[in-house]
Formats: sequence, structure tokens, C-alpha cells
Amino acid sequence: MARKRVSRRLATDAALLLAAVAFALPLAWVVLSAVDPHADLRVRIPDGLTTANFRAVLTPDITYTPLLNSLVLCGGATALTVACAALAAYPLSRFRSRLNRPFLLTILFATSLPITAIMVPVYALFVRVNLIDTLQGTILFFAASQLPFSIWLMKNFMDGVPKELEEAAWTDGANSLQSLVRIVLPLMGPGLAVVTVFSFVMMWGNFFVPFMLLLTPDQMPASVSINDFFGNRGMVAYGQLAAFSVIYSTPVILLYVLVARRLGGGFALGGAVKG
Repeated sequence: MARKRVSRRLATDAALLLAAVAFALPLAWVVLSAVDPHADLRVRIPDGLTTANFRAVLTPDITYTPLLNSLVLCGGATALTVACAALAAYPLSRFRSRLNRPFLLTILFATSLPITAIMVPVYALFVRVNLIDTLQGTILFFAASQLPFSIWLMKNFMDGVPKELEEAAWTDGANSLQSLVRIVLPLMGPGLAVVTVFSFVMMWGNFFVPFMLLLTPDQMPASVSINDFFGNRGMVAYGQLAAFSVIYSTPVILLYVLVARRLGGGFALGGAVKG
């Protein structure tokens, strides 16, 4: 029995190690190729270090303007998603109705719909209402596409905030909106952090939606402009592509670092309703 346990542990460790290597190799290639003057598809230690790849991509047309467009699109859509998800999740969490379960199941079904299946009617609708090739139209669609799962997540986190705290606020004269903003949302910081990071990351890496809804090159986000590094006849500037990928990943990493403390927190509110 002891040998079987040891062999199982070794097999599990080996499988986890292989999975870690599979995830680490692409990251290692990006980091090493970004400073490699002769970067290709191989993962190798560079013969010499260079910053030429970063200098080549740090221009307004290649990096600055697309990154700014991405920040405007994803930042605006994330803020809209979090606000709407909080307002939609609050009645689902606090009020009981026979329609709650069908509504939540509908939301869960909506999360499984592929965006590619609805882009043709969405494109036709945007053309009719003059939202095609506009940042505000793309922000609205980004928020709408992320809203179902965000509502589901927000509702689950909101259930962890004791209702007695709101009832105490209502006794002092607060209304439902005030209790949501001043009581519930501050106490569910980890939930807000999860929804914010999830929504921002899903939008930040989305290529298809802005590629379909935006037509002007100056409005394209970085997720679309990265395609410019793939030239004709299979020619790819691997070093510049890796350098751009490092820069492109920085906002997401910074966002995670900023909210990491809230992600590590939890709902320790059990004693708040005693006494």
C-alpha cells in the first residue's frame, strides 16, 4: 500500500510538472524573445541582450494609440458592467420571487452563447442605429456580452453579506440604493475585485468584437493591432511581437496586483450581526 501511495504521488507530481512546463514555456518564449536580437520560434537563452525590439514597437502608431484605445474600451466597459451587474444582482439576492430561478437559469444559458453566433445580427443592428465604428457602441456591446456571467458572480458574492446589516441601515432612514452603495458593496470587496478583473481580462484579450465593430485603424485596440506583426508569406517579426506582448500584458498584471489584496480577503461578517 505504501508503494502504491508513493507511486501515485510521483505520477501526480509528474503530471503537475508537465502542466506547469506547458504553461511556462510560452511565457519564457515571450520574455526571452523580447530581448533577443535574433528571435525565432525556439525557446532559448539569447546570445546577447537588446532593447531594439522595444524601441521598434514603442511608437504612437504601433503601441501608444492602440493601448489607449484598449484602456478606453475595456475600462469603460468594465465600469459599466460592474455597475449594471451590482444593480441587477441586488434584487436577485435580497428579494425572493418565483421568477428568480428562471432568470438566473436564463443568465447561465446566455453565458454559453458564442459571440460569433450573434455577431451578424449585432453588426446589422449597429449599422441601423449608427453605432458601427464607434467606441461607445463597442463599449456597450462589450458590457452586454460580459453582463450575464458578471450578474451571476455578483449575486453569489452578495449573498454572503448579512441582510441584518441593511435592515439596521433601513432603521436609520437609508433606502435600498443607499444601503447597496454604503453597506453591501463596501463589504463585498473581494466580489467586486473578482468581477472587475474577470470582466477586464475577458475584454482585454478579445480580438473578434472590435475587429468586427470598428473600421477606422486609429480606433483599433491593441488586441487587433497585434495582428500587424504577422506579415505576408509567413514572415513574422518575432522579437517585436514578443516585445509588444510584454507591453500588452502589463495593464492586466498591474490591475491584478492592485486588487490582489482584495482578492485574498473574505467575508468575515459573522460577528457583525450578533449582540
